[in-house]
Amino acid sequence: MIGRMQTRYGQSPWIAAAARGARPVSARLRGELDVDVAIVGGGLTGVATALACATAGLKSVVLEADTVGHGWTGHSGGLLLPDPGPLFLDVTRAHGLRAAKLVFSAWRRATLDAASQLRRLGIRCGLEPRDSVLVAPGNEEKELLREYDAREAAGVSVAWMTRRQVTAVTPLDVPAAMRSRDAFVFNPYMACVGVAKAATQRGATIVERSAVKKVRPGRRHVEVLTGDGLVRARTVVVATGRPTAEFRPLQRHFKSRETYLSLSAPMPAAMRKAVGDRTVTARDIAGTGRRVVWTGDGRLLVTGADQDEPPARLRADVLRQRTGQLMYEALTMYPSISGLSVDFGWSTTYGATADGLMYIGAHRNYPRHLFAFGGPGDSATGAFLAARVLVRALQDAPEKSDAAFGWTR
Repeated sequence: MIGRMQTRYGQSPWIAAAARGARPVSARLRGELDVDVAIVGGGLTGVATALACATAGLKSVVLEADTVGHGWTGHSGGLLLPDPGPLFLDVTRAHGLRAAKLVFSAWRRATLDAASQLRRLGIRCGLEPRDSVLVAPGNEEKELLREYDAREAAGVSVAWMTRRQVTAVTPLDVPAAMRSRDAFVFNPYMACVGVAKAATQRGATIVERSAVKKVRPGRRHVEVLTGDGLVRARTVVVATGRPTAEFRPLQRHFKSRETYLSLSAPMPAAMRKAVGDRTVTARDIAGTGRRVVWTGDGRLLVTGADQDEPPARLRADVLRQRTGQLMYEALTMYPSISGLSVDFGWSTTYGATADGLMYIGAHRNYPRHLFAFGGPGDSATGAFLAARVLVRALQDAPEKSDAAFGWTR
C-alpha cells in the first residue's frame, strides 16, 4: 500500500497534530469564585459561550472535567455544515413549515458566523470552504427530489445536480444530488483552543481537571461545586453534549449514538491530480449517512456507520471493523486512490434526539439553568449556534428561531 503505516486506532488526528504547548494549560479550580455565568463543559460549545458572554459584558468561568477540547470536539469530523442534520421534510412533519424554515435559516447563518468569527480572531485551524452534496442512490432519487422541492419552495438555498453534474465533480455513480454552499472543514481542536484563548483574553476564566460534583440552585444564585472549589453564579450553563447523571430525568430525550471516522494518509501529488475536484463533501441520503470529505492537507476522511453506543467490551473490535469498512467503501468509490493507507481510525459518541435537533435553553424543572445538548454527530455548527442562543437567553433577548431548539418545541 502507498505510504504503508500502522493505523492509529482511537486517536484523534486533530489532537495529534496540535503542536506541544499550543493549548492553554489551566489549573484546577481551588477556593471560591463569583461570576455571572458558570459554564460546565470545555468543548467548543462551552468556550464559544464563554467568548459570547465576555463580548456581552458577562463574567464567566468554564469548568472542564478533563482537558479543553478533548471530548466530542476534538474527536469530531472537523466540519461546519449548513444543514442541521435531519431532512427539511422531516423537520416540517415534526414541527411545521415555519419552524423548519427558522431552523434551517438559523443553522446556515450560524455556520457562516462561525467561519467569520474564526477568521476574525485569526485562529489557525485550517479553515477551508467546501460545498456539501447530498447524493441519492438509484432507489432514493424520488425522496431526494421531494426534499429538494420542499427546500426550494421554502426559500432554502440549494441546487439540483443531474448525474452528469455529479460525475463532473465526484466519481460517484448516482442519478442525482442536491448541493448546498457554505460548508467548511477545519481542525476542531485547534479552533476550540483558539476560541478558549480569545475568551480568556476578554476576561473569561477557564479551569481544567475540575469535574462538577453538584449544582445547587438558590433564590438569587446557583452554587456549582467541584472537588476543590465552589462557584457562585447567577446562571449555570450545562454544555456537556448529553445530560450527565445529575440531570438524569433529561436523559430520556437522548440516545447515545456512536459515529465512526477513518482518515487516510496524505495523497501523493499525482494521486491528488487524479482525484480532481476536492472542494466537495458528499453524504448519502440513506441509512447511516456516510460522508466523504477531502481535508486541506490532501487526505480522505470518511465518517458515518452510526449505531447505538456499543458495550465497552466490544468497542475496540467494533471500531476496527467499522472504520475499516468505511475506508474500504470510499476506496471503491475512488479507484484512483486504491492502495492508500489508513492513518487514523476513531469514533465519538453523541446524544441523538428524536427529531435530530439540539435542545438549547431553559427547562422548567431546573431554575437558573440553561442547557445545550444533542445535535448531529458530524457537524460543529451547533456549538456556535448554541453560544448565541444561550447568551440571548441570559440577556432575555431571544430571537424567533431560538424557540425551535427549545425544550417546549
